[in-house]
Amino acid sequence: MDFKFEVAVIPVSDVDRAIHFYKTLGWRFDAEFANDEGYRLTQLTPPGSPASIIFGSGVTNAAPGSAEGLHLIVDDIVAARQDLISRGVEVSEIFHDKTGVFHHAGTEGRVDGPAADRASYGSFASFSDPDGNGWVLQEVTTRLPGRV
Repeated sequence: MDFKFEVAVIPVSDVDRAIHFYKTLGWRFDAEFANDEGYRLTQLTPPGSPASIIFGSGVTNAAPGSAEGLHLIVDDIVAARQDLISRGVEVSEIFHDKTGVFHHAGTEGRVDGPAADRASYGSFASFSDPDGNGWVLQEVTTRLPGRV
């Protein structure tokens, strides 16, 4: 039985502002549904991703901006970071973690610059949406066995 990760629900305070932000990133606007009772659902998908995000009114009880550690996998962290900057997004400098494995929460353990030899899975940059939901770019150039 396959269990495919399809959607992450993120909490936002202003649906229209969030739509504008994610469309500015070049994400595909997939769907929107609303009713007269104030329920509103919006779905967007990052370029090349099989998974999407959903946000809206009445779709989550989480506090706006409380999502963190949402990862976008890229094959060139320098180019991906520059692309976001060119779209007006404030992106951290590229970093790796002092453990050399995975990044700590927040900014603890960050070491400036990419991982040694740009090792796959080791280089990161971060940014937030207008509500403060935290995204992380992670450079993956060679996948671990069993991953596609």
